Amino acid sequence: MIIQVPALDELPALRAIERAAGEPFRGLGMAAIADDEPPSPALLTEFQRAGRALAAYEETGPGDGRRGPVGYLLWEPVDGCTHIEQVSVHPDQAHRGIGRALIKRAERDGGQVALTLTTFTEVPWNAPYYARIGFRALPEAELTPGLRAIRAHETALGLDRWPRVAMRREPGRAGGEG
Repeated sequence: MIIQVPALDELPALRAIERAAGEPFRGLGMAAIADDEPPSPALLTEFQRAGRALAAYEETGPGDGRRGPVGYLLWEPVDGCTHIEQVSVHPDQAHRGIGRALIKRAERDGGQVALTLTTFTEVPWNAPYYARIGFRALPEAELTPGLRAIRAHETALGLDRWPRVAMRREPGRAGGEG
């Protein structure tokens, strides 16, 4: 697996990954999530130029051309932590450790500080998955000002129609296989 900052001309592929990764939410009665628009080209460009967009690529054999990305992650510094804004893997590539590899690289790039994210509690590939790889749910009292602002923004977007949680993983605590 190759993890690197994607080229600008690969950013449309990240939007396609996001659309495909949203489709399984339909089966959980979360069509609004499946129909949600992926990050805008301008936002993806901002993350890419800052070096905080990561894409996962399959390694290619001799003579193979470079393949497009199969997953991606966006991160930003929030309150001294590396906050994972988005991580998505194409469903055709699920269960291959791609999300875990992207998170590991974001941890390295963010400077070996704690990782944070917000996610749905009842979606199997969300909070339960993150718990398996070493994240813990944060009680309200432990939310930093930045995480409170992120949660307030998510509430304003209507994401709290389904239970959500902020989670944190201390540096170097990768957890079990997920």
